[in-house]
Amino acid sequence: MVLVYTAAMCMNGLDSTIVNPALLTIAEDFDRPAVAANTVEIAFLVALVAALPVAGRLSDRHGTKRVFLGSLTVFTAASAACGLSQNLVSLVLARVVQGLAGGLLTPVGMTILFTAFAPHERMRLAKWLIVPTALMPALGPPLGGFLTEHLSWHWLFLVNVPIGTAAVLLGLYGLSEHRAGAVGPFDRTGFWLTTPTLGLLTYALGFGPSQGWTTPAIAVSGLLGLILLAVAIAHQLRGAEPLLRLRLMSDRAFGAATALALVTSAGLMGVLFVFPLLYQAALGASALDAGLGVFPEAVGLMFASQVVDRLLPRLGPRRLTTPALVLAALVFGALALPGVADHVWAVRVLMFCVGLVLGTAVLTVQIAGFGGIEPPDMGHAMALFTIVRTLGGSLGIAAGAAVIEAGGANGHDASAPGPYRAAIWVTAALVALGALFALRLPREAPEPPPFDDEPDDAEPAAAQGEPAAPTGASAAG
Repeated sequence: MVLVYTAAMCMNGLDSTIVNPALLTIAEDFDRPAVAANTVEIAFLVALVAALPVAGRLSDRHGTKRVFLGSLTVFTAASAACGLSQNLVSLVLARVVQGLAGGLLTPVGMTILFTAFAPHERMRLAKWLIVPTALMPALGPPLGGFLTEHLSWHWLFLVNVPIGTAAVLLGLYGLSEHRAGAVGPFDRTGFWLTTPTLGLLTYALGFGPSQGWTTPAIAVSGLLGLILLAVAIAHQLRGAEPLLRLRLMSDRAFGAATALALVTSAGLMGVLFVFPLLYQAALGASALDAGLGVFPEAVGLMFASQVVDRLLPRLGPRRLTTPALVLAALVFGALALPGVADHVWAVRVLMFCVGLVLGTAVLTVQIAGFGGIEPPDMGHAMALFTIVRTLGGSLGIAAGAAVIEAGGANGHDASAPGPYRAAIWVTAALVALGALFALRLPREAPEPPPFDDEPDDAEPAAAQGEPAAPTGASAAG
């Protein structure tokens, strides 16, 4: 189970960043301007976000295994279509299909894991969750540059085909089916409000920094997206069977975790966007050098995944997350200090610390926030959490780009690092804000059930009354 999930999420995580270094090459191959090639990435992100609202509903009606493996099959086929594309239009259309399937993979896959493992056993998942959620997106740019330079950009997508095929075949035997039970009528109004809302907001946040926030298409998309957002929230709160169960936010732990997902994702994605620009401005480094400079952040996250399951039972979510976020804000601030970007090893050490302390907080939130969510609500909670986290990342990048633009700097101006430092301070403030939300997290970690004498490879969720994992799932999947 865990192996199938990790393989699928690794493909999804890589595809969110691996294409970036190849956009110029793709534009040249198809004899199109570089700005047009950026549509390849934006199309994927918009489609991914647009699919998130229906993930919980589809898994409730059709079952988590069927939806997950169906989405993984479509994602793999769309990857092959991307790799075989002979023009920009076909590539963009294939990326849209890939994004729609990828938008279902994350929340449905997490639902499978969190319904199979009891709350007190989910801490062990940290070692696996960190690989697709942190390591793969960080590995994407250097891997994309390597494949584009030594093979061709087509292999950015074709590498998914054997991995996806193997994961589907393994999942047919390794996953168990789970349905929420009785399913009410489909919320068509919520769907037609929520889906375009997320698409419009993602489009505006994605293209706004490069095309200008006052550009008619960007301004109209952003304004219309905000209006629809307000209407969609009002509808979801009134509906008996809403597409997104916003009332889940009333759960203290889940509400705090979702708010933390917004600000921490905004801070992390913002600093990973801004700092490479500062690095190049201060040192005149290449884009590849800048990408490698921030890669220690992923290594720090990997280390965090090894300690969270040990620290969380001892300290509890609140006492572990709050100081970690304060330390993360201080490390972000250190990155913005004059002269720091001039020293390669100072950058590497600080980026490692970013991954270590912020990763500790993020993993703790991801595990502890769902302790009070009942199995029938898990799919909807996962979809809502993923939507907020994804929009938070887009918001962080857009905020950083806006500060840089307001300061009059650009990626080629080596004499004006000030705007980049100001943008990093903004990301530090977002992470510091998260410390306030962390105070609403539970004081204690989930306790194991009494008389739990079963070995680690037993069915983990049965003692909690949750759907049991398939035989051997907790051991290796």
